[in-house]
Amino acid sequence: MKRIQAFKKLIIYIIISTLLSCGLSFIYLYYSELPDSFDNRIRDLFFKTRGEIPNTNKVIIIDIDDKSIKHLGQWPWSRNIIAEIIQNLTNSGIGIIGFDVVFAEKDSSSPHNILKKLNIKRDNIQNYDLILSKVLGQSPVILGYQFELEDNEDISKKEPKVPAIIIEKNKQVGSKYLIQAKGSILNIPILQNTAYSSGFFNNLPDDSGVIRSVPLIIEYNNTIFPSLALEILRVALQSKQIYINYGEEGVQDVKIADFIMPTDRYGRLLVNFRGKEKNFKYISALDIYNKTFERKDIEGKIALVGTSAAGLLDLRATPFESIYPGVEVHANVIDNILAGDYIYKPSYVDAVNIAVIFFLSFFLIFIFIRTPFILYLPLYALSLYITLYTIYRTLFVNGLVINIFFPIITITLSVICGLLYIYFFKIKQEEAIKKKFASKVSKNVMDNLLKNVDSNEFQAMEKEITIFFSDIRGFTNISEKMGDAKKLITYLNNYMEPMSNIITKYEGTIDKYIGDAIMAYWNAPASINNHADKAVQASLEQLASLKQLNKQLEANNEPLIDIGIGLNTGMAVVGEMGSLQRSDYTVIGDAINLGSRLESLCKYYGSKLNISKFTKDKLEDEYVFRYLDLVTVKGKEEAIEIWQVHTSGKASDALQEELDLYHKAIDLYKQASFKEALVVFSNLENTMEKTNDNIYKIYINRCKKLIKNDNKDINIIYSHESK
Repeated sequence: MKRIQAFKKLIIYIIISTLLSCGLSFIYLYYSELPDSFDNRIRDLFFKTRGEIPNTNKVIIIDIDDKSIKHLGQWPWSRNIIAEIIQNLTNSGIGIIGFDVVFAEKDSSSPHNILKKLNIKRDNIQNYDLILSKVLGQSPVILGYQFELEDNEDISKKEPKVPAIIIEKNKQVGSKYLIQAKGSILNIPILQNTAYSSGFFNNLPDDSGVIRSVPLIIEYNNTIFPSLALEILRVALQSKQIYINYGEEGVQDVKIADFIMPTDRYGRLLVNFRGKEKNFKYISALDIYNKTFERKDIEGKIALVGTSAAGLLDLRATPFESIYPGVEVHANVIDNILAGDYIYKPSYVDAVNIAVIFFLSFFLIFIFIRTPFILYLPLYALSLYITLYTIYRTLFVNGLVINIFFPIITITLSVICGLLYIYFFKIKQEEAIKKKFASKVSKNVMDNLLKNVDSNEFQAMEKEITIFFSDIRGFTNISEKMGDAKKLITYLNNYMEPMSNIITKYEGTIDKYIGDAIMAYWNAPASINNHADKAVQASLEQLASLKQLNKQLEANNEPLIDIGIGLNTGMAVVGEMGSLQRSDYTVIGDAINLGSRLESLCKYYGSKLNISKFTKDKLEDEYVFRYLDLVTVKGKEEAIEIWQVHTSGKASDALQEELDLYHKAIDLYKQASFKEALVVFSNLENTMEKTNDNIYKIYINRCKKLIKNDNKDINIIYSHESK
């Protein structure tokens, strides 16, 4: 009956979770555009929560600001002014200059053009376009232009000339993923032809009017063209080729030299904005024109020429603010590429989002149907927090853009499903509890459980405990010598009983007896103050009690008992564990494994009571410690300090003197002064009265080996590969 009931619950759980997961996945695949606005706004909030981050300091902005317009005149300026600005930048060692403006018409203010309109012919008349053209030919300038994305009769159909060689890889025949341009607004030929190169500066807002991504490439007349930012990077890297790598769902990434830029399937780079406006260094164009700037501020930098003036209408909305200079968007793109801290939606992101839906559905419904109703609201809030924080971390640490709306709706619907599930099974829950615990607890306890039907006392939980392991040394030889099994059991019980009584005396919980070994722990199931101290005190009392027991064994002509004890403090999973037929309250986790390793290392170090530094740091009472080693044990990569506990309270004068010398030698050893350490260890080894027989031999051998190796490959972390 119990199995049938459990199986029925399992089937209902699977059906509910599957229906919820499949339904939400269907909506995500075919109607995902519906919640996009919500998704984007939450992600914008993530950016604001993260706040500003530093840029690489390799990109600066030459700002056509209000101050420059006030002194140099309304935009567009005469081309001789632009030429002067470019020349001053070039003379000051600028790396590359990119223009977030287009010179689509001849300079109407040029004397050459004015006289031409008046049909006046003069020799040696200044042509500002020609002046700018000559400066462009001598300067590292990447001009900007714009593509028209809507078709109409009046737009230009000319193609820009770009020296880049663009290579497409793994593209399916006939597929069209890139943004398709319909026309272009180019620089006049005299400028376009003399500049080193050019790139488009289209910034495309999404449906909500916010710029969150920028196209790196656009296709026009079956030819692919790079953006201004991409072309600047290509020129800076002195690379001829730009590679576009396709996957099954579209573009995967764009590659130049060793720089791989992950994009969405349409070749757009999601911008990891550094912060609000003016995150990059702005230098007024007027200061460049007047040469009132610091050369160090521009030398070797990538300079983008653009405007922050409101009257020039090159302002955009970004996740950080609604008024943001368009030129700084390009600065962010270049900085993202240089820093390599991309955010992106890879071609497999749909699979990730669906996997998240399935995981949350199955996991949370499983959790909620086992949670008391009173905890639903805090658990719901916690689930939202953990999920949103995980998505947040995934965005800014791993760069992966995961859908936000569907995880939120999945969590909400999981709560509702959990409520419905509990409602239908509540009536039978008391009966299930009776069947589960009738053979385990008394009638009074059973009645108390039924009064607290939602109690999770026996459910697994994570808790800090101090784990205890002890083991009899050479027990196999003892059992072989004794021969008689009944006599051996009596002998073993005479040892186990006082040791167990000491553990329970100090509020410990005995987990199990493993042959001649004892496993116990403190701070579970009941919480205990100073649990590490109580574990150490119990261990020291066991060692003291063992001396009395050995006197009795010696009097009875029975083998003496020598034990080693290992203690470790850490987080472990505690609770009722096992199968439906048989379960037990126990502990599992990495902390338990380490405790067992510490016990086994007593033989190696010649110690009786080994503790980890985790336990030592928790102790509040006074003890006498000996540092043993910094080691890695089997199954762990992290180095762990091991300490021996001699006694509680203060050490005797002789022991304190020995430990002072010993720890002095350890300090020399840690400082790689192996010859000096060897002298101290050797003196201690030759001392008649020693409180540890093995430790000096261990360090003497290590020092000799390291000295022989002439201190090469020094590593004071010792690795114990065996258990």
